[in-house]
Amino acid sequence: MDLWGKLTEMRIRLDPCNCNQNLNGIGYPGSRRDFLRSLGGGFGMLACGALENSLRAQSPVEKPYAVRSPHFAPRARSVIFLFMVGGPSQIDTFDYKPLLEELDGKPVPSSFREALNATRHANVFHGCDDLILKSPFAFKQHGQSGLWVSELMPHTAQHVDELCFIHSMQADSNNHAPASYQLHTGDVRAGKASLGSWVTYGLGSESEDLPGYVVLFDAGPLGGSANYTNGFLPPAFQPTRFRSSGPPLHHLVPQPEFASGQTQSLELLEKLNRIHRGQYEELHSETSQLDARIATYELAYRMQASAMQVGRLEDEPQHIHQLYGLNDPDVRTQSFSRKCLLARRLVEKGVRFVQLYDMPDKDGWDAHSKLVENHKPRAKWTDVGVAGLLADLRQRGLLDSTLVIWASEFGRTPMKQGDLGRQHNAAGFTIWMAGGGIRKGLRIGSTDEIGLMATERPVQFRDLHATILTALGLDFERLSFEVSGRDERITGVAGSAKPLMDILL
Repeated sequence: MDLWGKLTEMRIRLDPCNCNQNLNGIGYPGSRRDFLRSLGGGFGMLACGALENSLRAQSPVEKPYAVRSPHFAPRARSVIFLFMVGGPSQIDTFDYKPLLEELDGKPVPSSFREALNATRHANVFHGCDDLILKSPFAFKQHGQSGLWVSELMPHTAQHVDELCFIHSMQADSNNHAPASYQLHTGDVRAGKASLGSWVTYGLGSESEDLPGYVVLFDAGPLGGSANYTNGFLPPAFQPTRFRSSGPPLHHLVPQPEFASGQTQSLELLEKLNRIHRGQYEELHSETSQLDARIATYELAYRMQASAMQVGRLEDEPQHIHQLYGLNDPDVRTQSFSRKCLLARRLVEKGVRFVQLYDMPDKDGWDAHSKLVENHKPRAKWTDVGVAGLLADLRQRGLLDSTLVIWASEFGRTPMKQGDLGRQHNAAGFTIWMAGGGIRKGLRIGSTDEIGLMATERPVQFRDLHATILTALGLDFERLSFEVSGRDERITGVAGSAKPLMDILL
């Protein structure tokens, strides 16, 4: 049988009600062009030997929550992104600079100033005193890798051999919201789609009863929801906010007077939705949007049981509570630790992307003055939960398939600002990654000797995004969405991003 005959046979098998219609004697109503259009991606699936599963059946718009195949073999299945809001200081956490001790209280050497002034990052000097401020925190080497971690992070330091530090990150903006937007969406302007939305658009969700993309926070990130929005992607790819205490979702359980009739009401609603959809069968753009909305409502119903179950942190044994710090007397430590444990439970149930913010108040890590008073408690609130998450993922065999990222919108300057604080610094800062196909106990890139600017292998956010998508088996050049006739990507213009292939296993 020739290719046309095979396609005809597939179409008849998939749509038997039309098998007696006639198109040039082959049993299909309409033209050959209509026939091919109705098959969508059938050619590709035919080549794969899976005739019944056309690419159209995997369409992110029509079936937003369906699992979609990656472009190539993935290293990671899911992502937990730990976002430290406000800009923790790299030279007080993970980027050890012994020269700061020698230069403490002295002007910035002209060589460093001139090198920075020759770049787009010259504005990091604005608002600073021309005086070096040494780190008030002691650093030590840890693990077999001998990587440096400050005393602020004693629990994370125990897992340093699992981490890959990138010491040469750079952002395009030295202001919170634009830099945060860029890290989340690839653009300093609000309105673009976030990384979590892109990932679920590309891969779907592995859970039938939970969303593919979840956000966890108290006060939320600087710049608001534009950090984690779906932007121009269809509404089905917006995140669902879960709470880490009490019912994980607001209005999850119906009022008692409505509970008994809920099933019948939903069955009627489904029938009405299908009737309404039938009016637009000829308009693919309309039916795809309706399908997405119907799928969202159906997911909301299925989540009633699953979300309640995944949010029951009290079901975890006491040694897990202890591991994460849920028993800590500090309520802010408890709060962040609960989010970390909930993140593990979510990815364990098939949630694709969990975005976790540590913002418990309006300040975050934004230490323009009183660095010690700002960083010391925030490190305590987050350190034990992060370490517990890494240990728990590893002991459950989930770390190899879960990519964990610890990052912020920028770092801070080695120069003093105000009352022993530090200014924003987008010229060079540190993030780390772990699990999900990332090489262990590694450091790449570096800042200069005072931690002011990335000098060895500067890494842009688009390079980070390309690396994350590659780890998930997604071709970041092909992962695009047409907006007003232009293909949008989180990695920007085609060919501009460079994934860090040497940190991937």
